Amino acid sequence: MGRVLLAGATLAACGGTAARRERTVVYASGADLQSVNPLLTTHPLAKQVQRYVLLTTLVRYDSTLAPRPYLAREWTWSPDRQALVLRLQTGVRWHDGVATSARDVAWTLNAARDPATGYPRLNDLADIVFVNDRDDSTVVIRFARPQRGIPDVLTDLAILPAYLLDSVPHVALRQAAWNAHPVGNGPFRFVTHESNRRWVFAANPDFPQALGGPPRLERFIVVVVDEPTTKLAALTAGEIDFAGILPSHAAFVRRAPDLAVLDYALIYPYGIVFNTRRPPFDDVRVRRAVALAVDRQEIVDGYLYGFGTVADGAVPPDVPGYLPGRPTPTDPDSARRLLAGRAVAFELLSVGSGEAPLEQMIQARLARVGVQVSIRLLELTAFLDRVNARRRDFDAAVVGTSGDAGLGYLGTLAELAGMRAPADPAAAQRFFRDSLPVVFLYHARGVQGMNRRVQGVRMDVRGELSGVTRWHVAP
Repeated sequence: MGRVLLAGATLAACGGTAARRERTVVYASGADLQSVNPLLTTHPLAKQVQRYVLLTTLVRYDSTLAPRPYLAREWTWSPDRQALVLRLQTGVRWHDGVATSARDVAWTLNAARDPATGYPRLNDLADIVFVNDRDDSTVVIRFARPQRGIPDVLTDLAILPAYLLDSVPHVALRQAAWNAHPVGNGPFRFVTHESNRRWVFAANPDFPQALGGPPRLERFIVVVVDEPTTKLAALTAGEIDFAGILPSHAAFVRRAPDLAVLDYALIYPYGIVFNTRRPPFDDVRVRRAVALAVDRQEIVDGYLYGFGTVADGAVPPDVPGYLPGRPTPTDPDSARRLLAGRAVAFELLSVGSGEAPLEQMIQARLARVGVQVSIRLLELTAFLDRVNARRRDFDAAVVGTSGDAGLGYLGTLAELAGMRAPADPAAAQRFFRDSLPVVFLYHARGVQGMNRRVQGVRMDVRGELSGVTRWHVAP
């Protein structure tokens, strides 16, 4: 009851019913955004808020995952493809009026390269030798080896204001004052944050036309509603405009005349990540037994209601760089032979507060081969605190991974399990199939309930908020 009352108070503060909100859109998140500092965040929605709402990236993908100019209006490679020169769009200002400059870009990239910062995609910057600002609008990046194309990390890492952060030691960036009152340069300005309740952003009327111009909404609010049933009730009552919904709720939402269901592709593999640094999953035979015991098609049919596909590895088949493979069969007899009578028991961590149907399906399948699983559900922040490459305080965990077109997430996933994957994406995919640090279950599709009053909405593999500046409210 406490959670429902808190959600109700939060939603009331966001403007009540849809008719009263006018050009304000309320978007539900299952947990607080963790941080809007792109150097520190793994939370998938927080990363989208950074890229598409508050800040800007150097480059961004179009709907075909081709890199396009953004804050970097153009770029050129040296003949040996080891030096990249980026020329920045002029006229982009931080929300306090200071001009965005090459110094901001160089500081952000160099802070990300420093291990003391703790940037989650540090390995993706390993080839960079140096970054410097040649002048106010030109950045030079030098690499240790030739590059095939624009590094994916440049589409992901939003640029930060150096003049507000360069006095903070990199090791102390998690405590920086900017994190609580961020100054951005994107299409929306930060207004306020109430911890575990909401983030409020207002349209930036001065956002340059060269980058898409000001957004059509007046306000964009992320409200924290952790219970799926509470989110569903708020969506149907018109208190929120967008909510990720369970596949089992899609048919119910579709019956409401003022609501629609958006179903879209994602790079978002789900799997069981093993902590290979501790028993029992330091033994590849136990990891392989788990892989053979689970029934992926059962999960896709019975848990996802078809909103997903069986995973044959870490990368969805329609993503560039995919290496074809075969799904691991469901073979309990082979799983039992691998275990050879060994008693195996472990704790399976997951995010949630409800019935945990997916985890129970895994638990039931593993019980059939003699593996005892205790399920532990945690709120997202507590889950991320335990399941990370620094702390690694878990046996196994059900993890959904927000992927990237450059497949840099493969290295991050391997590190989470306590292993190191090859840098080459094809070799990394073979590594996952041979070493099994993760048992991949399915490739998720996005399922969002949406109030039809919001128009111009397109969600795709780039994320739910990739087109937020074009969203508008029907008059």
